[in-house]
Amino acid sequence: MSDAYLALEDGRVIEARGRAPGRTRGELVFTTAYTGYEESLTDPSYEEQVLTFSYPLIGNYGVREERFESDRVHPRAAIAHEFTEDVVEWLESENVPAIDHIDSRDLVTSIREEGAMKCGIAVGDDVTPEDAKAELEQCKGMSEHVDIGKRVTTVEHTTYGEGGDVDVALIDCGAKMSIVESLVERDAAVHVLSYDTTPAELADVDPDLLFISNGPGDPANFEAAETLVEEYVGEVPIAGICLGQQVVARALGGTTEKMNFGHRGVNQPVRDLESGQVVMTTQNHGYTVGEPGDELHVKQVNVNDGTAEGLANEELDVITRQYHPEAHPGPHDSLGFFDEVLAMTDASHHVVADD
Repeated sequence: MSDAYLALEDGRVIEARGRAPGRTRGELVFTTAYTGYEESLTDPSYEEQVLTFSYPLIGNYGVREERFESDRVHPRAAIAHEFTEDVVEWLESENVPAIDHIDSRDLVTSIREEGAMKCGIAVGDDVTPEDAKAELEQCKGMSEHVDIGKRVTTVEHTTYGEGGDVDVALIDCGAKMSIVESLVERDAAVHVLSYDTTPAELADVDPDLLFISNGPGDPANFEAAETLVEEYVGEVPIAGICLGQQVVARALGGTTEKMNFGHRGVNQPVRDLESGQVVMTTQNHGYTVGEPGDELHVKQVNVNDGTAEGLANEELDVITRQYHPEAHPGPHDSLGFFDEVLAMTDASHHVVADD
């Protein structure tokens, strides 16, 4: 085992057990999920962050590639009370520093009380607290990566599923693979397109549905996706998940804002305002919709803090969710969202390129 130190923005330096070597920095966030560590670590929404697991033991059912949400680990580092050897070997193979033998629940409590904070991590045989502090200082001097979408988007147009009557254009701002799978399972052909797709490029696909995916960071950094919504709202049905909800809201006159520590985990309760039903959801976001604007109506809210969890405009065929209805790693309460989305489509909805 190697030495490890975690330097926090609040001035603390915590000694830990080094599991996977390396030095890095980032925004320290947490997840409360008991399971789903494979899905969390491969979720592109964690890009450039340092992920802390509040559940004590991470890795007790191994590592299986079929559970991955993308082709790599996205957090810059991982923290837990205890990692199993399977997870350590995986993180080491991905060159992602990992530390454990730390009071992760106390760390999560600090984030909840003080908000998400910057941190520096140093892991290795000869590292010192000063090495972790140096990483933290570099992090303090960095502004948020404005082109973060380039790090997580698809390299080329890829189509999944043979499809029936529905072609979905999924704008990949950091999409989880389970979103694609949820649509393909419902007989849609899913065209995964880059986060910076232009209106003319979208017109070439001629989709029946425009879908804005989840993704990392500030939704203000995804201006191209915003432009697509502005250009084609009312022309084709539009849906969005997580960052996608925020992008759609911004495009239709709403505002977004950064949260204190975000919603991250599989135990977030959401209430539907029309039915009164409460469902449990999986979430991972640090920004939220502040004001929905005049075009969108709040349909669902977070039971804990009242933030917008679902927006819609029936006349414009727009529906969004802040949480992850694809239910990976769970729970499965909200899978019906994909049926609602696909029900908006019909043969009359096609994008026409501008002259």
